[in-house]
Amino acid sequence: MEAMRKLVTVPLSLVGAAAAGLTYAHKVEPNLFRVRRYEVPVLPRGVRPFRILQVSDIHMIPEQYRKVRWLRSLAALQPDFVVNTGDNLSHPDGVGSVLDALEPLMELPGAFVMGSNDYLAAKPLNPTKYLLGGDPSKRTRGKGPMNDWQKLRDGFAKAGWLDLTNRTDRLTLPGAAGPVVGLVGVDDPHIRRDDYTAASAPLAVATAEEGAAPATTSGTHSAARTLPGTDLTIGVVHAPYRRVLDAMSADGLPLILAGHTHGGQLRLPLYGALVTNCDLDRRRAAGLSTYAESHLHVSAGCGTSRFAQVRFCCPPEATLLTLTPRS
Repeated sequence: MEAMRKLVTVPLSLVGAAAAGLTYAHKVEPNLFRVRRYEVPVLPRGVRPFRILQVSDIHMIPEQYRKVRWLRSLAALQPDFVVNTGDNLSHPDGVGSVLDALEPLMELPGAFVMGSNDYLAAKPLNPTKYLLGGDPSKRTRGKGPMNDWQKLRDGFAKAGWLDLTNRTDRLTLPGAAGPVVGLVGVDDPHIRRDDYTAASAPLAVATAEEGAAPATTSGTHSAARTLPGTDLTIGVVHAPYRRVLDAMSADGLPLILAGHTHGGQLRLPLYGALVTNCDLDRRRAAGLSTYAESHLHVSAGCGTSRFAQVRFCCPPEATLLTLTPRS
């Protein structure tokens, strides 16, 4: 009888631990907002350091007041400019909450790309397919009910943020001798809306028109394309698919900013992310790493789909990147 009680006690303990873990992952960790900080040595010598605040994967649901307050508080970090790498929505009625949450940040210079969840209404996920890994864009048709993404885009643009949807632009930072930053962005590769050839064409054309010989990168990379008159050019994409990262890195872009992965959303100690939800390898699922000869920063984001509101060992985040001169 004693042996039987022990056999019953062990499974009950496991059930209790699993229930506690699920409660934590659903109720606690999704609200443990944090700011990660990195220093990235990518600037030419003589250019003053500046700071980029990257926000990503907000996945706003109406009445997420704690998230709104935290996002509004980020303006106190006083970044030089803001980059939003998409997936702001997880509910069709979330546009107003996003614009309210980002209002203080939209008083700063900024730029943005869209993610699939900005365009398409969120829907329940099949966990089995999610955990398959590989290249989900081959399984994603990008069809279904649409969000009012134009209202979101217009709100950002009205505030002066640059729309980097398959296009290149430049941003002059405020202050004496403010650095000039080139930006090249693509639409979301996860639903195959990316067109890097179109996005990067102005860089090559502008360089040719000015008759400037582009700088070259070491290794196997081709000549770097830098928008003339800028101090560096940054790549911006929502989902870090390798076809886009390969193209940006081959063009010598020293820094690429992306989101989409949620850092894996579910991570295991000593193992890390289970999946990246794209064809990027798991070790680059979140944080700063190198990709070929580029620095790659993938934000773990600060939200989740409304149909999968769990995070484990992967708190929601925004990132403050301090760009410094190369040594």
